[in-house]
Amino acid sequence: MAALKPHGWIILDKPLELGSTQAVGAVKRNLREAGLLGKGKDKLKVGHGGTLDPLATGVLPIALGEATKLCGRMLDATKVYEFTIAFGSETETLDVEGDVTDTSDQLPTLTDVKAILPEFTGAIEQIPPKYSALKIDGKRAYDLARAGVAVEMKVREVTVYSLSICHSREGGNPVPKNTSEQLDPRVRGDDIVDKVTLIATVSKGTYIRSLARDIARALGTFGHVSMLRRTKAGPFTLEEAISLDKLNEIGKGADIKDYLLPLEAGLDDIPAFDLTPDQARMLRQGLTLDEQELIGNPAIDGLFLATENHGSPVALAELFDGTVKVVRGFNM
Repeated sequence: MAALKPHGWIILDKPLELGSTQAVGAVKRNLREAGLLGKGKDKLKVGHGGTLDPLATGVLPIALGEATKLCGRMLDATKVYEFTIAFGSETETLDVEGDVTDTSDQLPTLTDVKAILPEFTGAIEQIPPKYSALKIDGKRAYDLARAGVAVEMKVREVTVYSLSICHSREGGNPVPKNTSEQLDPRVRGDDIVDKVTLIATVSKGTYIRSLARDIARALGTFGHVSMLRRTKAGPFTLEEAISLDKLNEIGKGADIKDYLLPLEAGLDDIPAFDLTPDQARMLRQGLTLDEQELIGNPAIDGLFLATENHGSPVALAELFDGTVKVVRGFNM
């Protein structure tokens, strides 16, 4: 008997120097070794919910099976990053990988950094790095930049929901769990700092490297990202993340259920409503439901997770103008 296909999320704590595509490849390899990947038309789909640069670490949601239908929502989700700005030099790539392009002897105090952060909180404009995956005339910006082509990146508006110093005394919050404090706890407001670690909660499309560059320039110096770690992507945090070593245990025979989060874990920001068997059948057939047909009249407005049998996912559905229609159906 063939093994049941796993549908859900593996949350990887991506290590340094591993690309997102390589991470997906590592998941596929382990599924193949465990006999869970399948072949041909029955091959299990695997995708990631938001690229992480090779020089970044942290939360990388990897979707299996029907959960891949939610990767688009994950790309749009709010994310949280911890990142260190090294002051005094700016690089071509805005991180440690690129050649230095500008330097300055000017270094800020901790008070200077704290005072500038409100200017970068809320809706802000930023220019993405030329070494990014954005497409210009159908080509990746980083490919053009590496080929020596002059790249003009357009200004975009993003939202920084919160931005604070990762320092128990100066940031206003205790240092988060799973984080080693980058700033000496003895440092005080008037002390000059050559680096500082910040915590940012941001909207989709926000480039942390651009944020670091702009903060440093606003402080009258230059800077680049020397450490970048994503601690949250949508509903997923480091608490659910597993290491590459743990991932490899799946290929050696460990039960994938010990590492797999259910599909609906990616939808915990919207309500769920259980349907009758007839209602579930109608949605699976692509038909619509009238709001009044929903037993209990749950007062759902907008998107919701339609389930059957007390929680089995049927569809990502939407109630609009009294009618329930399918946005994405799940074939579990």
